[in-house]
Amino acid sequence: MTADFLVIGAGIAGLSFALRAAKHGSVIVVAKGQAFESNTAWAQGGIASVLPEEDRDAGDTEEQHVADTLDAGAGLCKEAAVRTIVSEGAEAIEDLVHYGVSFDKEDGHFQLGKEGGHSHRRILHARDTTGREIARALIETARNTPNITLLEDHFVIDLINTDRLGAAVDERVIGAYVLEMKTNEVKVFRSDRVVLAAGGCGKVYLYTTNPDSATGDGVALAWRAGASIANMEFIQFHPTCFYNPGATGPEARSFLVSEAVRGEGGILINAKGEDFTRKIDPRGSLAPRDIVARAIDREIKRTGAPCVYLDVTHKPKGFMKERFPYIYQTLLKFGLDCETQPI
Repeated sequence: MTADFLVIGAGIAGLSFALRAAKHGSVIVVAKGQAFESNTAWAQGGIASVLPEEDRDAGDTEEQHVADTLDAGAGLCKEAAVRTIVSEGAEAIEDLVHYGVSFDKEDGHFQLGKEGGHSHRRILHARDTTGREIARALIETARNTPNITLLEDHFVIDLINTDRLGAAVDERVIGAYVLEMKTNEVKVFRSDRVVLAAGGCGKVYLYTTNPDSATGDGVALAWRAGASIANMEFIQFHPTCFYNPGATGPEARSFLVSEAVRGEGGILINAKGEDFTRKIDPRGSLAPRDIVARAIDREIKRTGAPCVYLDVTHKPKGFMKERFPYIYQTLLKFGLDCETQPI
């Protein structure tokens, strides 16, 4: 098979690129499983962006978003990259809306949430299944775009490199060997423009809130093709995963409780009901994730308890069911009513 662009991965990165590239040529997108099984569909909280003035939180600016990001990055961020991402945020949101993503609105304006490390409300969301909504819209749009061929159950074995072929040209990638999972047939995909958007590698760890598909295939493909790999130590663990000992099934073992819950007033407490995060950072439960994760680890080691708790019992009755229906219903399925019991 031949295309102007070959995209490996069908999450938000791969499909966003494919939809833009389709204006300039033919695109093949390959997903090793079903397109809806990417990390994108598992995201709950939302996307941070400083919107145009009429839609943004009072007093928020792009410069403040940059400052928040650099602070959360503890001096390790590349400022130029941060500024590019922040400055292009509103346009990216506009594109997602154009592709059919339905973010929550209130009185005609986007309803903005708050998450760790952010000084203002700037999180656009679709209840607590934002990733599912984004994945739905992008997959539907891609399937309805004539220039895009979306192939599911196609696992990329290796990239085709001119150096390995002994070709007398500059070393570059010109395609990929792809296994069609249903037929066990290896196919050759030819393209001069190969884009790796294959997601993360959370499944190299015993405990992760990533789906089973997050096995780092893209990094391995790049490495074998001769790319330089850097910063692999920067793996972020989400601080709040539901503690469910003895559970079976991937959702039960690694159910994420969105950071947005803390943005709406959820408080991390120990078994005595003490807000232990305030001792570590004045922002408490809404400090950046690495700080919160270390605070949880420290508290568990200090007390010997198997877990800590996220308390939303002070919120009005019905709030969790309305604002976080997926989390509320999933916890009920596991036997916990978060309106009356700490998570």
